[in-house]
Amino acid sequence: MNGRWLDGWRFELDIKNEVLEILDEALGLNGRAQTFSLDTPLLGALPELDSMAVVAVINLMEERLGVYVDDDEIDGATFASVGTLVDFVQSKVG
Repeated sequence: MNGRWLDGWRFELDIKNEVLEILDEALGLNGRAQTFSLDTPLLGALPELDSMAVVAVINLMEERLGVYVDDDEIDGATFASVGTLVDFVQSKVG
């Protein structure tokens, strides 16, 4: 993530793009995630996002971003929208 050392806006943009790439890959969305905004609902709105897909998303986040996500850190609110997931990832890498 090239924006990590730049200002906060650039860092947030890079995190959002990385989250969208992770969602796209983990859920097999074939590029659809790139059209998502921060307000796009996830859990309960995307049929592809079931409990197994949540695990796949977390695994990809850990692998790509070098973070560790403990089970008790994740709840439905984390995956409520793209924005809530981006906020969570920022808290882990920031």
